[in-house]
Amino acid sequence: MDPLQIGLLVALIVLIALSAFFSATETAYSSCNKIRLKSMESQGNKRAARALRQLDKYDKVISTVLVGNNIVNITMTSLATIFFIGLLKNTTTEQIAVTVSTVVMTVLVLVFGEITPKTLAKEHAEGWTCAVSGVMAVIMIVLYPINWLFSMWRKLMNKIFKKKSEQTYTEDELITIVETAQSEGGLNEHESQLIRSAIEFEDLDVDDIMVPRVNVVAVEESAAFDEIKEVFATSGFSRLPVYSKTIDSVIGVIHEKDFYGLLRDSNSDIHDKISPCICVSLNMKISKVLRMLQKAKVHLAIVVDEFGGTAGIVTLEDILEELVGEIWDEHDEVEVLYKKIDDNTFLVQGTENLDDMFEELGVETKEEFDSTTVGGWVTEQLQKIPVAGENFTFENLEVSVTKANARRVLEVKVKVGEKPSEEEEDGSLIQRAIKKIEERD
Repeated sequence: MDPLQIGLLVALIVLIALSAFFSATETAYSSCNKIRLKSMESQGNKRAARALRQLDKYDKVISTVLVGNNIVNITMTSLATIFFIGLLKNTTTEQIAVTVSTVVMTVLVLVFGEITPKTLAKEHAEGWTCAVSGVMAVIMIVLYPINWLFSMWRKLMNKIFKKKSEQTYTEDELITIVETAQSEGGLNEHESQLIRSAIEFEDLDVDDIMVPRVNVVAVEESAAFDEIKEVFATSGFSRLPVYSKTIDSVIGVIHEKDFYGLLRDSNSDIHDKISPCICVSLNMKISKVLRMLQKAKVHLAIVVDEFGGTAGIVTLEDILEELVGEIWDEHDEVEVLYKKIDDNTFLVQGTENLDDMFEELGVETKEEFDSTTVGGWVTEQLQKIPVAGENFTFENLEVSVTKANARRVLEVKVKVGEKPSEEEEDGSLIQRAIKKIEERD
């Protein structure tokens, strides 16, 4: 091998290394986590700060990498052809030498110039980005004239092909990102649940979390002090709504501390200690109600229906529990909404949220219901207030009423069977639709 061949061989090795450099850099800048780089910057890492500045000009960085990579690959192809023609000139024809050059360089570039560096760079994206940020700054200056020409071309293309508005993340995509971070170990289960609750917080209405009217504990403004004292003692609540004649006319809220202050001062007028309350509608977002409660500096709001009557109450604690989970205090009674009898059978309280029950039991349905609770749903399905012992089938669930009174369903037994096939499911939907039409007629 003469000196020229040796020189070409050395040049090819250097060019393969440069190809690997540009391939790794492209992958690293494309897949690096900017949040991690910002964390490194806050700890005083100057290379991370420089990499972040370059990422703010991402198009210029990628343009530089692609230009550099193409220059290297084209040069490498030309030199490889010369090298193999000179190496094989005495043993084969020039055409075969070119073919050998193409095959050998394709394998070398794929293995050492593309696949290997990109795989390693993806695994260590932030580290590689920081390491090469200085070199990239120099290369961007050297290739600036070429980049400028391509930037003009890009602007021309953007004018010809109108660019759509920047796409933002949807709620489902954000939840997917959180779930991915949890599965990869970046977030623990508690952190993941907290973030998901915050994302879904804006979707919840007052109707989803309120204490319904039938469960509201309130006192009449003319009630005797001993009666009010007994209500505070038995309920364990620190605040009680106060109404005039009927619970549909709530005039305010009295705090337990203020009430006992009346008893100590021998003051006979309860109105002196009744605080004004705010009223909210059933379909109001709980995020808005939270801001209203904060602004008014109160902990309880009266939920009114479309006719102005009292539909229930919602408290600051109820809203916060949607973010952080159940908040128990020493007076709370733990209500067991689910009781597992066996692997496929459950006792469910009528006050349980219907969507939560479906999710817990793995039921996916396309139907929409007017009711939000299990008890209301059972009543809706049977078209009447049922008595204990009545039952029906829905999807793969066998539902039996175990406890009920004259006004509502208190408890049901749900047995989970095998999921129906798509054909059976479609047939079941059609049958239910026909049944509803017949009932209307």
